[in-house]
Amino acid sequence: MRGLGPPVLVAALGVERAALHGRLGAVPVVRSGVGPARASAAAARLAAAGPRPLLVAGVAGALAPCVRPGDLVVPDEVRFVDGRRPVEVPTAGALAGALRRLGLAVHVGPVVSSPAVVDGPRRAELARTGALAVDMESGWLAAGAGGGPFAVVRAVVDTPSLPLVRPGTPVRGFAALRSLRRAAPVLRDWFAAARPRTLVLAEPRSFCAGVERAIDIVDRAIDRFGAPVYVRRQIVHNAHVVRRLTERGAVFVQEVAEVPEGATVVLAAHGVSPAVRAEADARGLAVIDATCPLVAKVHAEVKRHTGRGETVFLIGHADHEEVEGTVGEAPASIVVVEDEAAARTVTAPDPARVSYAMQTTLAVDEAERIATVLRGRFPAIAAPRRDDICYATTNRQRAVRAVAADVDLVLVVGSPNSSNSRRLAEVAEREGPPARLVDDVDELDLALLARAARIGISAGASAPPHLVDELVTCLSGLGPAVVTTTTTGTEDITFTLPREVS
Repeated sequence: MRGLGPPVLVAALGVERAALHGRLGAVPVVRSGVGPARASAAAARLAAAGPRPLLVAGVAGALAPCVRPGDLVVPDEVRFVDGRRPVEVPTAGALAGALRRLGLAVHVGPVVSSPAVVDGPRRAELARTGALAVDMESGWLAAGAGGGPFAVVRAVVDTPSLPLVRPGTPVRGFAALRSLRRAAPVLRDWFAAARPRTLVLAEPRSFCAGVERAIDIVDRAIDRFGAPVYVRRQIVHNAHVVRRLTERGAVFVQEVAEVPEGATVVLAAHGVSPAVRAEADARGLAVIDATCPLVAKVHAEVKRHTGRGETVFLIGHADHEEVEGTVGEAPASIVVVEDEAAARTVTAPDPARVSYAMQTTLAVDEAERIATVLRGRFPAIAAPRRDDICYATTNRQRAVRAVAADVDLVLVVGSPNSSNSRRLAEVAEREGPPARLVDDVDELDLALLARAARIGISAGASAPPHLVDELVTCLSGLGPAVVTTTTTGTEDITFTLPREVS
């Protein structure tokens, strides 16, 4: 794997250079001069040294009305007004996310590089293309990276309603330079994170059959019945999935009482209590059940045991929707056991008539330790016929454990309210390396990446596969990357759809 040359930050103007000089540690700040001719000449000099991390920082003019003076624009692509191929910037999301965490106003989207100042009708014309801002150097400076990591951060001085030739420009210029100075720690972290590395993908990862089924149910319900289709709680615990379905016409509610009488409601994959179903029936709702079949299996087990007069110890997290729904099957006969300490103290009216069940998304090793305590205290306890922790949770934990054994850092893609995703990060960290749960590339910790030459990647069962692809693309944009896969098994399970949408 080839290395990278010394990093460099390029600013077109002397005031831009002065605003950042000395704030980036050992990274030099080079002035290119204004316009494509000077930018191209500077790029040629820099490219002669071979691939290197190069970041362009400076001021720009806004095109979109949402962008205000002093805001930062981080382009995910740099376009040219002459129509030549745009320059992709795969690290834009991570860079923008880190800047937002500093409290800066940041916009991500296309930036146009123009050979001349843009204003008036031409500005409006470029705005209609969806570009956020315009500058006079970034596109031509990209070649200076020599194929190495490249990024751009532009601070806005003028806008369509506040053009350059207008009183107040110096004040707006100071605001833009102040934003660049505040951004310096993140720019320094971006340079530190730029390095060759190996990315090790855990397989299996991402969507499981139950999640795919639940999402497909909502999509099909919208196609068949039209929007809106109501969904009680999040269909699966992932913000990106919920956002996409909301854009299609799904309306997510907390309780069925919020659904108009006679409307269509989908019950989420985590399952619900009989009381919820009864309330839906009382309101005359058309119910489509997206409960994962493996969660439904746990409900059936619990009903069978409580129906025989047994106390059921439910190993899981009391505040998780799946546990709430399961407890609702027989609240007086189910005791939630969250950890080993609780397992050592729980009691039952008749210790000879007890059983246990598990939330399907737990960490396998932790759940087994809790079950071991219960079996030791209650010799007559009945275990599930088969493990309650679902195949997908087990498989993903086994895979991430194998990957974690030989990396410097593990990144798990998933939303923070996803139990199976959080457990993946915890399982990985117990193997030794630090592990972080990230909803998407915007949440990457650039400072942490600087110390990681080998990064393991997995994704919770509710995280869309495209988020993993975006993460790999972003990390590859920080330097030469070798991508490998560690496979501990394959999955070919599918679940049938309910008749309402099949």
